[in-house]
Amino acid sequence: MKKIIVSFMLSIMTMMLASCSEVAFTGRSQLNFIPDSIIEPMAASQYDQFIKDNKLSTDKAKTAMVKRVGADIAKAVEEYAAKNYIELKDYQWQFELIDDETVNAFAMPGGKIVVYTGILEYASDEDMVAAVIGHEIAHVLAKHGSERMTQQLLLQFGGLALDQYFKEQPEKTRELLNTAYGATAQVGVALPFSRKHENEADHMGTIFMAMAGYNPEKAIELWQTMAEKNKDAKTPPEFLSTHPANQTRIDNLKELMPEAKSYAPVK
Repeated sequence: MKKIIVSFMLSIMTMMLASCSEVAFTGRSQLNFIPDSIIEPMAASQYDQFIKDNKLSTDKAKTAMVKRVGADIAKAVEEYAAKNYIELKDYQWQFELIDDETVNAFAMPGGKIVVYTGILEYASDEDMVAAVIGHEIAHVLAKHGSERMTQQLLLQFGGLALDQYFKEQPEKTRELLNTAYGATAQVGVALPFSRKHENEADHMGTIFMAMAGYNPEKAIELWQTMAEKNKDAKTPPEFLSTHPANQTRIDNLKELMPEAKSYAPVK
């Protein structure tokens, strides 16, 4: 059995070495062995189904704004990448506004982005909308979706290996070990990993909106508005959350401003 575990670990190490890359604009080392050819068709299919199952906004002005801001940022990033020899694939960008009071926006691999009308109650001007969309474009370009899928696969493989290693132990012992593994993996790995993605998307997003001529300081104002309007809401402790606390996010964004502004077009 130990030979099986060793073989498993060697296979994982080989995959990890072959799948390490660097996130453009932040330089973070990234482990990702899910190819675009697998994840993007899956994402496109889910996105199409989501659009069918949900109501598109009938507000022509707001819909046009979301599409315009998204296109502006995507174009600015692609032009910057071309001029600075940063390799980007040919993303098929799509920006849709969904008529829903949920305060949210999300991105899927390949360039599929959704903004909910609910978040426009907080993002009150185009610069704030650019903060939202720049953040989501960052998730796409940093390939956070496939990186997270890679992480989940490794966690599942790890649990399987642990179960096999202690196969000869009493069932109660194995159950206890697996429960501990699951709790540790979730709190110690999965959630901080998600917060790392959010922080990186904030970092890249402020750069992207600045590239397109939007004011990156509006990202700070957006989250200050979020914090003020939700100050009485009950939220979990930051270490148990997939997203940074509002104040943590605001503080991080303030530190990022000098760098973000350096990417603004020269007038």
